[in-house]
Amino acid sequence: MGDHSAIEWTEATWNPVTGCTKLSQGCKHCYAERMAKRLQAMGNPRYRNGFRVTVHPDLLDLPLTWKRPRTIFTNSMSDLFHPQVPDEFIERVFAVMAQASWHTFQVLTKRPERAAHIGTALPWPENVWMGTSVENDLVVHRVDALRRVPAAVRFLSCEPLIGPVPSLALDGIHWVIVGGESGPGHRPIDEAWVQAIHDLCRRDGVAFFFKQWGGPTPKAGGRLLEGRHWDEMPVAAVR
Repeated sequence: MGDHSAIEWTEATWNPVTGCTKLSQGCKHCYAERMAKRLQAMGNPRYRNGFRVTVHPDLLDLPLTWKRPRTIFTNSMSDLFHPQVPDEFIERVFAVMAQASWHTFQVLTKRPERAAHIGTALPWPENVWMGTSVENDLVVHRVDALRRVPAAVRFLSCEPLIGPVPSLALDGIHWVIVGGESGPGHRPIDEAWVQAIHDLCRRDGVAFFFKQWGGPTPKAGGRLLEGRHWDEMPVAAVR
C-alpha cells in the first residue's frame, strides 16, 4: 500500500481512500478498478468492498513513518475528491501532507470542481501538487476548475489520451503528463494529438512528461517521442 511505484512520474503510492466510480470516457478501462477486483479476489482486506469508495483512517499517518523524502502519488486507487469522501476526511489527508513537509504529494482528480470549491478550507503547502485528468476535449473544462485551486504546482494527466485536445490552454499549469492507454481493449493514440500538446508545452514553457504510447502492455509501444525520452518535471520540483 505504500510500496515503490511502477508509475514513471512518481516514487511511491499512498491510498487512505480506495475505490471510485466512472465519470468520463477516460475511466472506461480503469486500471485501479481492475487491480482492486484482483486484490479483492486474493482476499486483501483493504479491498473487501471491491471498488466501492472506502476510507482507511488507519493509513492516514503512513507517510509520517517514511523518513526518506519521496514523491508520493496520493490515492492512486481512488479519487480524493469523489463525492462519497467526506470533507472532514479530505481535511485530515491534507493535514498529514502539510505535516510531512519533507515529501512531495501528487494528488490527481477527475473532480477538480470539488477541489476548487472546498480548497479554501484546506492548507496548500508547497509540497502538495494538484492535478486533473484530461483525456480528450470533452473534459477540458476541468483545467479551468484546476486553475482555481491554490496549489504550488498544478498539473494535467492526459492519460489515457483518447482524442485530440484542441481547446487546451496551459496558463496557470506547470506540468503535463501524456500517455496512451494500455491493457485489455486499449484505445489507440494518435501521434498528432501528442505532438500538439508537446508543442503547446514548449511554447508556454510548461514541463512535459511523456509516459508511454501504450498498447497491450504499458511498455508495448515504448516511450520515445521525436527519438528521445521526455521526463521533464515542474520547476517547483527542483529543490
